Amino acid sequence: MTAVRPTPRRVRHVLGATLTALSLVALTACGSGPARSPSAGASTAATQAAVSTHIHAIARDPRGEVLLATHQGLFRVTDGGLHQQGPIIDLMGFAVAPDGTMYASGHPGSGVDLPQPVGLISSADGGNTWQVLSRGGESDFHALTAGPTAVTGFDGALRTTVDRTNWTTRQIPAPPRVLTAAPGTGRLLATTRAGMLVSDDDGATWASLTPLEPALLVDWADDTTIVALTTSGRLMTSNDRGVTWTLHPGPMGDAESAEAIHAHRSTDGQVEVIVAFAGTVLRTSDYGVTTADLLR
Repeated sequence: MTAVRPTPRRVRHVLGATLTALSLVALTACGSGPARSPSAGASTAATQAAVSTHIHAIARDPRGEVLLATHQGLFRVTDGGLHQQGPIIDLMGFAVAPDGTMYASGHPGSGVDLPQPVGLISSADGGNTWQVLSRGGESDFHALTAGPTAVTGFDGALRTTVDRTNWTTRQIPAPPRVLTAAPGTGRLLATTRAGMLVSDDDGATWASLTPLEPALLVDWADDTTIVALTTSGRLMTSNDRGVTWTLHPGPMGDAESAEAIHAHRSTDGQVEVIVAFAGTVLRTSDYGVTTADLLR
């Protein structure tokens, strides 16, 4: 039986000069300059629209709340609304380590006392405050992940650190769009133009995986379960660390507008997947058969 899948809603159209200004701010933040704060009079709807079209990472914090790392900073999703957490930082890279520590990289907003770029920064209070750990003024990690022991990032070169201060430069066959570390083993996955790559030694060596379709975004749901969004917009999963794959029917969304993915296996065994497309943040627990828009 073919399941009927709701069509993801497209980018919300919020008319007015406020949205135009916010969109220009977000696009400007893609470059090397610092992010700017939304105007004080910006409406909630306009802010939500601007943020929801520029999402670099999705995570759940130790309390279970959904986090969106964006050009305008860190936001928590609560009851369909977005709530700013901490200072405005253009979060080009963002990850929550297994111990709950948050790591990020990118550019400071106007008036934020951080170097440009920020290097590797961390927060131990849920994103309210951030401290520079290393490479401040040097690195803007556009791909970033934190495993149980190491933090790995890509700023034009692949780098890894176990003490958050001293870095080792690694080689990788192609620049990664996404880096993700398994929560218990630290096994690394990367999606690249050369295909999906895997490393068991903190990025020192890489091997190719052979999924059923090329993957754009990927995340570990647990130490053995991989969830990927493919170039056809479908979800693809592996329950054996990438040896065999299942391609789930029907697209979850438009692959060209895909921005970020988060996967997690809950204590009841259910796999939650959250994918950000331009204008929507969709959650599914049945691999895209049904979805709910968290920003609705």
